[in-house]
Formats: sequence, structure tokens, C-alpha cells
Amino acid sequence: MTTADGSVIEGAGTRAGGGGAGASSTLARRRPSLAALARRAWAALGEEVRAQAVRWMLWLPVAFGGGCAVYFGLKSEPAAWIGWGSGGVALAVAAMAWRTAARPAASIALALAAVGLLGFADAKLVTEQARAPVIPDGLGVAQVTGRVVDIAETAGGRLRLLLQPVAISGLAPAALPVRVRITLREPTDVEPGDGLTVHAILDPPPGPASPGGFDFARDAWFSRLGGVGLALSPPRPVSLPPMDWRLWAQVRLNTLRWRLASRLANNLGGGDAAGLAAAVTTSHQAWLSEADAQDLRNSGLAHMLAIAGLHTAAVTGFVYAAVRLLVAAWPWLALRVSGKKLAAGAGLVACVVYLALSGAHPPARRAAITASVAFLAMLCGRRPISMRSLAVAALAVLALQPISVVQPGFQMSFCATAALVAMAEAWPRRSGKIEAPWFIAWPQHAWDWAVAMAAVSLVAGLATAPFALQHFNRMATYGLFANLAADLVASLVLMPSVVVCAAGAAAGIPPGWMGAPQAVASVAAQAILAIAHLFATLPGAVRTLPSAPQPALVTAFVALVFACLWRGRLRWLAAPLSAAVLVWPRPPAPVAWVAEDGDNAAVVEDGRAVVLKPAVRGFASNAWTTRRGLLTPFDSQSEAELAFDCDRSACSPRDGVSPALGAWWSRRPAPADRLAALCQASDILVVRGPAPAPDLCPHALMLTQIDFQRGGSAEIYADPRGWRVAWAQTERGLRPWSLPPAMPERPIPSKRGTGPSATERPAISDSGG
Repeated sequence: MTTADGSVIEGAGTRAGGGGAGASSTLARRRPSLAALARRAWAALGEEVRAQAVRWMLWLPVAFGGGCAVYFGLKSEPAAWIGWGSGGVALAVAAMAWRTAARPAASIALALAAVGLLGFADAKLVTEQARAPVIPDGLGVAQVTGRVVDIAETAGGRLRLLLQPVAISGLAPAALPVRVRITLREPTDVEPGDGLTVHAILDPPPGPASPGGFDFARDAWFSRLGGVGLALSPPRPVSLPPMDWRLWAQVRLNTLRWRLASRLANNLGGGDAAGLAAAVTTSHQAWLSEADAQDLRNSGLAHMLAIAGLHTAAVTGFVYAAVRLLVAAWPWLALRVSGKKLAAGAGLVACVVYLALSGAHPPARRAAITASVAFLAMLCGRRPISMRSLAVAALAVLALQPISVVQPGFQMSFCATAALVAMAEAWPRRSGKIEAPWFIAWPQHAWDWAVAMAAVSLVAGLATAPFALQHFNRMATYGLFANLAADLVASLVLMPSVVVCAAGAAAGIPPGWMGAPQAVASVAAQAILAIAHLFATLPGAVRTLPSAPQPALVTAFVALVFACLWRGRLRWLAAPLSAAVLVWPRPPAPVAWVAEDGDNAAVVEDGRAVVLKPAVRGFASNAWTTRRGLLTPFDSQSEAELAFDCDRSACSPRDGVSPALGAWWSRRPAPADRLAALCQASDILVVRGPAPAPDLCPHALMLTQIDFQRGGSAEIYADPRGWRVAWAQTERGLRPWSLPPAMPERPIPSKRGTGPSATERPAISDSGG
């Protein structure tokens, strides 16, 4: 072949063995068949699955948590022998896993099954250990004498005291709960350890505000909180017998926390900035206004108020860095000890001290366990931040607190930490350090840090978004930017300066000698509050969404865990499923809601929740409104007056309100003529007192005192066959923390004129919705 420049290419048609090139061909390469592609995909999948064998231990906390979740998902309490039996079966399955070590797939499956059974047994064991007396329903007003164990928190400027009761009128000593919480009407000078007596309305811990909602009674069970109440008079001091050493140690620690919070707030000049500093040190929010707390929630910075991973990492990281710097600055010591291990030991001590000062609430305990595992890994010469250390920490948390698996705090912190560790594993690393002038190197380093911080905020926000939407029904639109700014200030400025201020306050150093760190802490706290206010007041700062069905959250949780723990391409198939909570279809909203004791109710009009008594126990009605994604009227009281004619005893619907819901609020029997008028005007009638004669209201759905005692709160749905009632108690099941018995089904006809006759359109009672 002769080219354009006259050169010759020979051997175009010769064989390879003849010294020339082989014959050229213009035929297209044969495309692989679908069967061949399937075989290749199956082989690649098998290779990827086999590659996970080295990471199978990371799934141990997932299996353990799955066993705990199965226990808490039951509708009836399993017998004790089932819990012990599952533990025995777990040991037998573990022995089988040991014997099948030669077959890795079978051995790993059996080991995970054994750990899951252990999780079930542990949940049952911890539940029985937490068993304690609970205030009986209907106790009413009682005189409570006890010792202040802690000042739990404040609500609307009123103190909430955690008491260890010594005597409660109307209860035998054997029936006294371990702890009760009483809210005071007026501020009072009280500290942990004080003995007092007070008249209060006592009730058992309340159940969910609506079917499927947050169950406060379940959390109270594991905290051994047996009752809540409202003080009717100021407390009077009394003398009580000496405390045992356990209670004495707890009271002394809580006294130190309260005094330290008060001293910090005073040293920083009071105000909301001082209140934030005290809150991130001791968990006491008494000096923080509700407006600033709401700004933190609406801007996506609510985690600032709950001492958890951010605070623990900042405090222990500051102590670790300070000790290591001091060791490096002392050559004699640096040559004789390992500065890294000495700093890790100091960080471990700081972790324990901070846990004690924070009140050892569940989020703080989880963060302390995670940080402690990291420091112990450093002391043992292992990597402090890895999936293995996270797995050990998660397993320890679940073993000690199996209830954590169904709590939003653990779900959010575990998934966020796992996502960040997975990001760190996949983060590209530079091959070597490039020498460059400082004016070139420092901007590059600053850019790298900015990109890393943005990635951290983005990944953590995406990992926690499904749980924030499901449990809190809100999404901060500008949360990424708020966290990017506020977390940096909190980690690098606020928390280190607060550590110095708290150490000085605890040591009794005069405030005048701590001017510099106090000024830094105050400015940092003010900056965080300013950031929160800025992003909370922007247009569209908060987006609300009704809660999705429970399978959506399970799907999102499993997908997130799989995407973090799996190595390979399959993780990208699971990642989109983590958005299940966002895209899962929502069921229709109910048409009405009734509180668990029948003392409040609401109807839904054009996507708005019209509450009959907006000023009564607003927490329950607000929780239901938020959970269902309903709008709240600008003026709830005016909206209620337009839709209902209410007095102290009853509410009657006005014309045009649908559904026409009437209510008799008094616990006393209603006069016959008044009740007849309510029946005539109502499709749904709520009678808080004793049930009237069944034939008095034959054409309306009537809910009475007995119904609420059995069923708790209720949601009512319109159904072609009649009104469908979903009860919270049916959703909770018969568990130690719920009120038995469950609500039975009973036929109740609908109101005349709204559809078929009473016999054709009975009411339906279920747990759906």
C-alpha cells in the first residue's frame, strides 16, 4: 500500500507468522447475548458478595438492633420464658456457627441470627429490670412529699422537678413510683437535694397524642418515671431522712450541675447567649428563651440544645489537642511518654466528666460511648475512626439501652456517623505533600477544609433527613448553610471556651480573672443565635410533611445502613431507597381527633386543624397537627369560635361545620336536655363523663369515658360504611408501659341524613390511619 508521501506499507495480506500483519477485517464484533450479560452480572455480583466477608462483623449491631426492634414491635408482651428461651437458642445457634466455620456463608448467617436472638432477649431482660410502680389512672389531687433529685427542664418559665417520693396520699408505700415529675406554677428557690411537700394533680405518664405518635409512657418506663403532675400550690420545705449513698451521689452531682449552670449564666452576663452556654454545658435550658430555642429548631440547629455527638467531639477533641500540644512543648516529657496515648487518656477522662455534667441523658450516653471507644482504640494502637469502632460503640449502646433502636436520637446519630465514616473511607487522598509557598498553600488548605466541612454538613443532613421528617415532620430548608456556619463556630470557638469557663467556675476562680474566655464564649454563643435567627426567619425556612407509614421509615433505615456498610456498586442501588420517607404515599388525613382523656378535640377543614380548646394542653393538639401535616390557623381561638359555640361545659358545632363534632367536657353527667341538643346537632359526640343511655344518641358516633380509658387518643376517618375510629391503644398493644385492655371493636351507627341507615353504615374501630 502506497501512502500519499510515497512510503510503502507491506504485508497487509500476510499472516502473522510470515512476518507481516494479519488480515484486516471490517466485520463488526459480535455483541454479547443477554444470557452472556446475565452470566457476567451474576459472576460480578457473586464476587462482590464474597468480598463482604471481611466486613461481616460490621453487621453485628444491625442484627442485634433488629432483634430489639422485633421485640418493641410486638403488640403483646412475650412471656418471660420466651425471652430466656431466645437467649438459650442464641447460644445454640452460635455454637452451630462455630462448627460451620469451614463454610463462611453459613457460619456468618448463623452468627448474625444468634446476635439477633440475643438482641430480643436483652430487650426483654432490660424491660423487666425497669419494671416499677406507676401512678394509677384517676388518682387526681394528692399530697406529694419527696426529695428533689434533679431540675429536669423548664417549660414556659415554669420549673419541672424530678422527685423521689417518700409519701403520696392515697398510695401505699409499696405502690410508690421510683420517680415523679412535677411542674411548678410559679418560680421558686429550690435545688437538688431539697425535701419538700406539694399538692399536685398526678397522672400516669401520658400515651401517644395520636395513634402511632410518640409514646412518652414507653420512654418513661425505661427511665422509671412513674408519674407526672402539676403543682396546685407552692412547695413547702420539709425535713427528710438521710439518703443512701447512691441517691446522695446522684443528688450531689445534680446540685453541682445546677450551680455550675447558674454560675456560668451569671459570669457570662445573663441573657440568651449565657443561656446557650449553660445549656451546652449542663443541659439546663432555664436561661434560654423560648424564642431563641424555636429559632434553633426552625433553622435546623436543634441539635445544639441536646448534648450529643457534636458537643462531646468538640470538648474531648479540645482536651486531646491541648494535652498533646503541652506534651510536645515539654521536651523532657515528650521523650519519655507517648503524647498521643497520654492525650487519649485525658480525652477519655474528659468524656466521662462531660457525661456526668451533661446529666447523662440518652444522647449524651450514646456520644460518650462512641468517643470512649475511639479513645480506647487509640490507647490500643488501633484506628480511632473506623467502621469497626462505630460497630463496637453501637453494639454497646444497644446492649445497655435496647430502647434506643426505636428512638429518633439513636437512629439519627448512628446513621449520620456511619455516613460520615463511609464518606471518610471513600474520600480521595493525595499521593504526597506538595511543597509550595505559603501564599499558595494556605488558600489551598482553606479550600480543602471548606469543601470537607460542606461535605460533612451535606452528608450528615441527608443521613438524618428521613428521621427528622418522620419523627418531627419538619425539614429546615436552609439547614445545610446554617449548620455549615454554626457548627464551625461551636466546634472551634464556643465549646473550647466553654470548657475553660466551666473549669474556672468549678474551681471557684473569680469571674474577673476569666474575662477573655468568657468574652469569647459570649460572642460565639451570640453568633450562633444570630445565625439561627437569620436562617429561621428567611421565607420558606421550614417545610412540614405528614408522617409516612412505618414501612417507609424501615425501608429508609435499612437502605442507609446498607449504603454505608456495603463495599461495591450495590450500595448505589440502595442509596435512592433512603428517600422512601419523602416519596412514600401518605394515607388520607383524618377528619377529626380526640385527646386521650376526651378533654380536647379538633376537626379538619380545608387542610387546617380547628381545635375546640386551643388553650388546653396544647402540646397534644400541636403534636397531632404536626404529625398529620395540617396547617395551624393564625388565630386558633378566633377560628374555634367561628366553628363552635363553646362554654366551660360543652361545645356545639355551628352550621356548616363538617364533621359536626360536639363535646361535653365535664366529668359529671350531662343534663338530659343539654345532651339531647348536642346529639341533635352532632355527627360525632365526645362525652368525657359517664356514658349516657345507648339509645339517647342512636344516629351519632358517641365516644365516652370508657372508650378513652380503653383506647386512649383517637382519630376519626370518614368511611362509606360509617365512621372509622383508630385508637392509640390498639396501635401500642398490650405492653408493660401501655394501659390495658386494648380497645375492642363495637358497632356505632352514623348520624341520620349523612348516608345509609344505622344498620347499613356501622362505625368501624381499628388501628389504621
